[in-house]
Amino acid sequence: MENKKSVTVVAALVREGDRFLIGQRPEGKARAGMWEFIGGKTEPNETNEEALIRECREEIGVTVEVGTLFTDVLHDYPDLFVHLFVYNAKITEGEPQRLEHQDFRWITPEEIDDVVFCPADVDVLAKIKAEFPAGGAN
Repeated sequence: MENKKSVTVVAALVREGDRFLIGQRPEGKARAGMWEFIGGKTEPNETNEEALIRECREEIGVTVEVGTLFTDVLHDYPDLFVHLFVYNAKITEGEPQRLEHQDFRWITPEEIDDVVFCPADVDVLAKIKAEFPAGGAN
């Protein structure tokens, strides 16, 4: 499939203690019902950091401070090729709201296996489990 669309996606690893924030994709979108990190596609002429700040405002109504790159992964979906950049991020203003996701929640690394995530997040989740082991509040 040579004509498959390729996109850059940014996501926020927002942590509070040993928990991190995830959102459930809404009905009507690809991978509906699956869980993911808050974020989305970059727009033309937009930096990853600018895109992440915009996406967090649009999706959950908060302002974030974008920190260091946590990891980046490449994933080949049947309909899309994704380069996902996951940044450490901190909410600096507002409380998360359901603006675009059908739900959101805070989970611990121990709860990762109980949630159905988008396939592009699998490597990110493995890194979270390795870096933030059970009971560790880094």
